[in-house]
Amino acid sequence: MTRQHWLERRGALALSVILTLLASSVAWAPARASDDFTIHPPQLQLEDEVYVLNSAIDVHLSPAALEALEHGVPLTIVVQIQVRRAKAWLWENGLLDQQLRSVIRYKPLSDGYEVYRLPGHRGRSFVTQDAALRALGEISNFRLLHREKLNPDDEYEVQLKVFLDIEELPLPLRPLAYLKPAWQLSSGWQSWPLRP
Repeated sequence: MTRQHWLERRGALALSVILTLLASSVAWAPARASDDFTIHPPQLQLEDEVYVLNSAIDVHLSPAALEALEHGVPLTIVVQIQVRRAKAWLWENGLLDQQLRSVIRYKPLSDGYEVYRLPGHRGRSFVTQDAALRALGEISNFRLLHREKLNPDDEYEVQLKVFLDIEELPLPLRPLAYLKPAWQLSSGWQSWPLRP
């Protein structure tokens, strides 16, 4: 066997090993195709000199989160809302930074779901999980800020982020939630213009 032939064989073997390792790592990668939040573009209206936000969020929970919900674990979803100058420096304070915290829980005695806004423990009841998840994603008539707080010469953005609050899970479940990607659900920040 010539040296050239030996090098070609060795290169082919190395390539085969690398491709096998890549294929096995892809096969073992956790599937996260649908466990996230989709924020629909918000409607921003001026009512009595106050900007009001309405939006909807498609809530897609991971199988692990849905299984926990079905076993009576309440899940807290947080919508973080910010209003900032469009070209603000990272350290510059925003005009608004607020969280809307909502909980969904399964009630086995009534075989239904309840969605409520925190603080509070009473909310709306739903027969199906789909209806409860739709209600969980509703943002209705949220008063952002008064028009006079915006400088007409500046451009502003409304930024939204939605995530599952792991800190609100029962204590025994938290370590698992910190380690498993199926629990780390977030939309990431999304922005829309707000013009004075």
